[in-house]
Parts: sequence; C-alpha cells; structure tokens
Amino acid sequence: MNTRFVMKCGGSTLAALPDAFFEDLRRLQADGMIPVIVHGGGPAISETLTKLGIETEFVGGLRKTNDAVLDVVEMVLAGQINKEIVRKIGKSGAKALGLSGVDGGLMQTVPVSNAAEVGFVGDVVGIRAEIIEGIINMGYMPVIAPIGISADGTQRFNINADTAAGAVASHLGVAQMIVVTDVPGIMKKINGELEVLPKITVAEIEEMITTGEIYGGMIPKVRAAMQCIQGVVKEVVIVNGTEPNVLSRTLHGEAIGTRIVTA
Repeated sequence: MNTRFVMKCGGSTLAALPDAFFEDLRRLQADGMIPVIVHGGGPAISETLTKLGIETEFVGGLRKTNDAVLDVVEMVLAGQINKEIVRKIGKSGAKALGLSGVDGGLMQTVPVSNAAEVGFVGDVVGIRAEIIEGIINMGYMPVIAPIGISADGTQRFNINADTAAGAVASHLGVAQMIVVTDVPGIMKKINGELEVLPKITVAEIEEMITTGEIYGGMIPKVRAAMQCIQGVVKEVVIVNGTEPNVLSRTLHGEAIGTRIVTA
C-alpha cells in the first residue's frame, strides 16, 4: 500500500540542499512512497521586498502583509521558489507538479485572529483534498506554495508555511509530517551545552515557549507541528536536510532530529 507523508521545507533551505536530497526523494517516489511538499520562502521574499523598496516587518513571527507585500509574496512563492523546487525534483528524475493554495481554491483561508496587526495573513480552515489526490493519482508529487484564498475567491492570504503544512497533513490524514530545516532539531541547553532533543511532547514544548527556550520563528514551526498531531497524524519530525538520505532514514524509523509526539 502506498504510504503518504507531508514534508515542509523553507525555500532557502531547499535551495541549499544537495542533489542527493532530491535523489532520495526520487527513490522514495519510485518505491511507492508519496511525498506531499509544502514550502516557504521567507528570506527570498524579504530580499525581493528590499530590492523593490517595500518595507516589511514581523509581528509574533508573522510577516505584516498589505496588498503590495502580498503581490511580492505570491510572485516569489508561487512563481520563483515553487518552480525552482519542481525543476530540481524533475532534474533528479522524479515527477512533481507545482501549485499554490489559490489554485482550484485548494487552501480555504480566513484572516488570522490578529489580522488588525498583521494584515492579509490567513489561517487554513479547509483543504480541497481531491486536488491533491488528483495530482497523486497522475503519478506526481504535489509541491504547494502557502498562499490561501477566501471562500468567495476574492481575497488572497499569506499563510505561514509551517501552519499550511500542518493543515495539509491534518486534512490528508497522513501518519507522519517531516519538517526539513537547516537545524538538527529542537535544541536545549543541557549542562551548559546545546543538545538536540530526540523526542519532545506537546506539553514540554508549551513549557519551553513559556520559559523562552523556544522563541521567534521556531514558535510557529512547533505550534504548526502540534496542530497537525490529530486524527491519524501520529508525529512530526524536525530534521536537518543535509543529513544523508534523511527522508528515507526518518521514514524507516531511524532516530534523527526531534520527534514531536502528543504525550
């Protein structure tokens, strides 16, 4: 039986990944595994905004998004980065199809609770899973840019990539979500040394957020991971993408990175 997993990766992380990572993806697809990829692209968005002279700021880890910022977000995520990932996957010999959450109303989105502060930033309330199923049935791995659309199709939203990946994993009911980063996992100071936590519970994460041990951009990552641990989703694993064969090894149960579990 085919096994599905959702993989989230930052755009800058993906750009830096070696060809061996994409070869690992190709082998997984050839072996009947079905990766569904959701990607970000924060640094590339910031760089383009700077070039265009558009100011940008973050509120609680979320990019403040007005119409001008939203145009750049869509251009960079759905245009530049999404197609770069599809090209890299294609170069490896695997088959991928890129789209954004706007296409076919894939990601049904509403404003976040603090929209007055952050503008057009959204939370995903629904996924048209049949679109993803259709792409999978054609033999392609979906590569999704995290831009959402309102139910009436009139308003686009910038979605935190981690939140979007969590929503996709939840709605597809996959057993495992893998977050590919440029860090080896969730770190904690133990006896004065930073060490990777091999396993952590949702309650322990909340405690580390409260104490400030988890902060900034890592907060939405772990919160999204916690949101997607529901139904048949059993765990989320945060790994470093430069580890050799990291996806295959993770999917075969090897202890790499940090596993986030319910209890």
